[in-house]
Amino acid sequence: MKNSALLGSVAAAALVWAAPALAQDEDAVCVDGCRDGNPALEEPILVTASRGEGVSVRAYNGAYTIITAEALEQRQTRDIADVLRDVPGVAVAGVAGQTQIRLRGSEANHVLVLVDGIEVSDPFAGEFDIGTLQADIGARLEVLRGPQSALYGPDAIGGVVAYESAGGRDVPGLAARVEGGTQGTVNGAVRYGAAGDAWEAALSAVVVSTDGQPNARGGTRDIGRDSYTLAGKGSVDVADGLQLRAAARFIRTEGLFNDQDFNPASPTFGLVIDSPRTRFTNEAVYALVGARAEALDGRWTHDLSAQIADITRDTFGPFGRSNSSEGDRVKASYVSALRLADRHNLTFAADYEVEGFRNATPGGFVFDERREIEQVGLVGEYRYSGAAFDLSAALRHDINDLFQDATTFRVGAGWRLTETTRLRAAAGSGVKNPGFFELYGFVDGRFIGNAALRPEKSTGWEVGLDQQIGDSASVAVTYFDSELEGEIFTTFPPPAFIATPANRLTESRQRGVEVSLSARLSPQWSLDAAYSYLDAQENGREEVRRPDHIASAALTWTAPGDAASATLVVRHNGAALDDAFTDPSFRPVRVQLDDYTLVNLNARVKLTDRISGFARVDNLLGEEYEQVFSFVSPGRSAAVGVEARF
Repeated sequence: MKNSALLGSVAAAALVWAAPALAQDEDAVCVDGCRDGNPALEEPILVTASRGEGVSVRAYNGAYTIITAEALEQRQTRDIADVLRDVPGVAVAGVAGQTQIRLRGSEANHVLVLVDGIEVSDPFAGEFDIGTLQADIGARLEVLRGPQSALYGPDAIGGVVAYESAGGRDVPGLAARVEGGTQGTVNGAVRYGAAGDAWEAALSAVVVSTDGQPNARGGTRDIGRDSYTLAGKGSVDVADGLQLRAAARFIRTEGLFNDQDFNPASPTFGLVIDSPRTRFTNEAVYALVGARAEALDGRWTHDLSAQIADITRDTFGPFGRSNSSEGDRVKASYVSALRLADRHNLTFAADYEVEGFRNATPGGFVFDERREIEQVGLVGEYRYSGAAFDLSAALRHDINDLFQDATTFRVGAGWRLTETTRLRAAAGSGVKNPGFFELYGFVDGRFIGNAALRPEKSTGWEVGLDQQIGDSASVAVTYFDSELEGEIFTTFPPPAFIATPANRLTESRQRGVEVSLSARLSPQWSLDAAYSYLDAQENGREEVRRPDHIASAALTWTAPGDAASATLVVRHNGAALDDAFTDPSFRPVRVQLDDYTLVNLNARVKLTDRISGFARVDNLLGEEYEQVFSFVSPGRSAAVGVEARF
């Protein structure tokens, strides 16, 4: 796109500056398999599994996935949405300007996304566009599956996705990478981390520019985008037992998109068509400041934090700005955690949150008054961790100024039958408040709000088995079952048949099986694989954009001395249903999205002690597929680049 030359120059300059660099040592590849991985490795910690201290994976009784910095590097991950396809229970569907993730058949707005501890969802839609999250150098990812509302309140019915950038102490020094590829793609990243005895800080930047590919059936208009991310985080010990911290992130994405043809007389009615001069911009600012104090030799901690999120989304057509929304969030949290006798942990947390929204679409035909929702959440949590048995229980009460108060729970237990076999079970409930546009509408005459909507409520349970196989492999199997009451759906009531949301009177059900495998096949070969089966029914009908079968496998070869490596990633999405608006009444018609398999291949070679070269091909076989009805997904692409660290 028009900024490709500028981005390439900036990224190249950053790379030259960082030329004396080399990849740092990192944790082992860990996609679920780190649950009971190689005993020589340190026990991984799940940061988001408790509102207090992090929880060792040996003591967590739910289903989770950790994707380490090494795994992101081995798969040459650039968009976080791509690697989430390797997580059991996660379905990804994206189009230009909006990429959604669904956990265990839940809706996209049922997934809480945290970035460096900051809640990043857009209050307007109630969900986060995961397509705007680019991979920083040295970052890691963890996913908790199953209801987490007892810890985090609304938005966590399906689970939590937490992205954590590397701190100054985690990855010290300067690192940079730059790559160029087909479709005029330029991708550059640079980060610097530093640390002292009582402080650490890190600053990173990522720029992406691509001319893109057509996304309309038979279309010729390339759908490109430019994305810019600037992030920083740091902490300082101001006194013995007192630490201050801060994190901030700015994301701006500019891109093109195509409209659907809603001319009933057109042969392409209801399909995506080339739409010149249509584009979008998404801009978000996130920030967090916090203080942590320790007492009783570190056994009693107090944490106070405040965070903000400010998101603006605009779309433009041939005649100027066509849609616009402004969402913001201010949140303050206090967490007090007490460790008793090294096995018992008590935590109390209090959250105060205000979300605001304004529909800023021009033209005078929308409700554009600013609206706010205020909420207070109180959390109590207990954890016991023994040698063979662990137990957890959490209870949360939410006080909302617009809806009835809600109480949610989560309980779980794990029992280590042998040194290599562990059983676990968990149950919990969740709640999701209606979104602003569902309550107040979007465009007069096309989508009417419903101020009488009730929050959606979910209850679910799961049981799992973790099995370690020797010292080099592990398998995790989980069965889950959940029910959703009062699901919000779109109705088309007569006589006008104008879309409006309502709560279902019937229950929706999601159940399935998740399997993950992590194996060190030899000193040079490793394998990570995942499979999910999902049966998601809404009012007796299969839910849209939720394949029954999803599978992935990543096979990595590493040369002795880490002189070179190669990774083959295969991702399969089974067939799924979707809604198509191909009927002149504008009532949705169910259609099937065909299954597809994507094959990605990449390689890396160490050129010097400080510089590595790499290359990759995505969608190697040129698969033609649609994640959303009539939106054609990208075909084959390739990139080559260099990375330097010191």
